[in-house]
Amino acid sequence: MTGRIILASGSAIRREILDGAGLDYEVMVRPVDEDAIKDAMLSERARLRDIADALAEAKAMRVSRQEAGFVIGADQIMVMDDTLFDKPKTMDEVRTRLLSMRGKKHELIGAVVICENGVPVWRHMSRTKLWVRDFSETFLEWYIETEGEALMKSVGAYRFEGPGAQLFKKVEGGFFAILGLDLLPVLDYLRVRGVIPS
Repeated sequence: MTGRIILASGSAIRREILDGAGLDYEVMVRPVDEDAIKDAMLSERARLRDIADALAEAKAMRVSRQEAGFVIGADQIMVMDDTLFDKPKTMDEVRTRLLSMRGKKHELIGAVVICENGVPVWRHMSRTKLWVRDFSETFLEWYIETEGEALMKSVGAYRFEGPGAQLFKKVEGGFFAILGLDLLPVLDYLRVRGVIPS
């Protein structure tokens, strides 16, 4: 097997996904002005799915221009009522976000782009639908106290792989896609390229 795998993301859950799959990889993160990309694309009325794709590509390209190998960039956005949401910046925003989601459906649009030699060579989009149950105030207090500031690291203010699973009554979509890195298509591509055993 030949080929170096680089994850262009500082996300702990994305590292856990690749670790769990047994991949040998490196982590390299180069700063990207995500807000500028989002703002520019929103002002141009770009499709929301294209925003996730552009962010994933920008992250991978920044690393791939300087490093040899298969560079994986990923991003995920949350859409509810045709509105794009960013990660909450304060615990007050966490509470407001969760209350706004109560009893409603939202979508997570995820993108993964793999770059090689400074060129995008593969991309994948995922779209998952999640229905939040009509949870009680008692549950909300317990949940915020249990999870704490970790809730500000997720656009939906939840860790689906942890206590956040209790927020939902129904989901449509892949588990890994919900977590922010749709793993199985990535593994398929790496096998096709001979980077991991087929």
